[in-house]
Amino acid sequence: MQFIKAGEPADSNIFNKLDERKRRLLASGRDVINLSIGTPDFQPDRHVMEAVSRAALDPEQYKYSLTETRALLDAVQGWYSRRYGVQLADEEIMAVCGSQEGIAHVGFAFAGPNDLILAPDPGYPIFSFGPLMTGATVGLYPLRAENNWQLDFADIPEEVASRAKAMVVSYPNNPTASVADRSFYERLVAYAREHQIIILHDNAYSDLLLNGEQGLSFLSIPGAKEVGIEFNSLSKTYNLTGMRVSFTLGNREIISRFRAFRSQIDYGMFYPIQAGAVAALTGPQEIVARNRQGYMARRDALCGGLRKIGWDVPDAQGTMFVWARIPERFGSSVEFVLELMEKTGVICVPGSAFGGQGEGYVRFALVVPPERMREAVERIAESGILKG
Repeated sequence: MQFIKAGEPADSNIFNKLDERKRRLLASGRDVINLSIGTPDFQPDRHVMEAVSRAALDPEQYKYSLTETRALLDAVQGWYSRRYGVQLADEEIMAVCGSQEGIAHVGFAFAGPNDLILAPDPGYPIFSFGPLMTGATVGLYPLRAENNWQLDFADIPEEVASRAKAMVVSYPNNPTASVADRSFYERLVAYAREHQIIILHDNAYSDLLLNGEQGLSFLSIPGAKEVGIEFNSLSKTYNLTGMRVSFTLGNREIISRFRAFRSQIDYGMFYPIQAGAVAALTGPQEIVARNRQGYMARRDALCGGLRKIGWDVPDAQGTMFVWARIPERFGSSVEFVLELMEKTGVICVPGSAFGGQGEGYVRFALVVPPERMREAVERIAESGILKG
């Protein structure tokens, strides 16, 4: 395992390089297909936008909200009961300004400089950066292709597990697009209870399983509320990324301490945004299946197309991303990404940006229509980059 201490510099140079080269390509008149950022291009439902608009015309809605409205709590409780079979009390729910913000700050509720928090490698960067902001040390547990990118508890030495205060887990997984089943979560809850570890589960993509199955909630496992919390988001499920609507759910003691911390830095979610969230959760739900079908069509166009031209890219199991091993002739994922940009105008993210275990892979975001995906495949085929 690798350990990162607070204060150690993070290497964000690759993102600067990608942005610089993208600007250069656009300035030269090149047509760029940007598959690097996971921002949905699907539209929100009209009834959600209308709910936000109506609330925004009421001057009373511009005061500090301080906490969740009764309508929002009821909507979240109904959502979790209907969708996951999980019953939530008011004290087990707190709105946050996007899961990114929640994960960034939750460590301040229980961690400090003498603590160890475990996070995945490869993993979404905030999973490590958030704990590091508290002064804690981060231990990176490896995710491996041969284990379908799932945590193997045997990879965590016993002395590390006994010291760990918390562990960040996330499935469906960004960046690897892998999923975990109920038996995995049952082992996770048992492991957390045995070692007295707080579980922080990011569940942003549970409605974007691309294998025909239903995603589940960590909180649906017996005993999960005793050992941890879950973050869930409306961003990808309902195409509301800019509204920044997410929730911290589960263990009421952790949520109480987290709420006390956030009361010093935040005055609550804007009432019109809460109204939009209520509309999304309680209104027609066809958008959920529609989005999933849309991402599946894009996944099939990209992954299936790349396999046809000789790049063995497996179908993403979940999320809105594709995780692909780079051709063997390249010395690094950064080298491949930069050459791919120059030769094709297709932009993706090097796997090394998500940790050392991500080296040798790249992540594509499914953020353009299938026909544009097929164009990306054609450009890659014509460039010869796969043949050397």
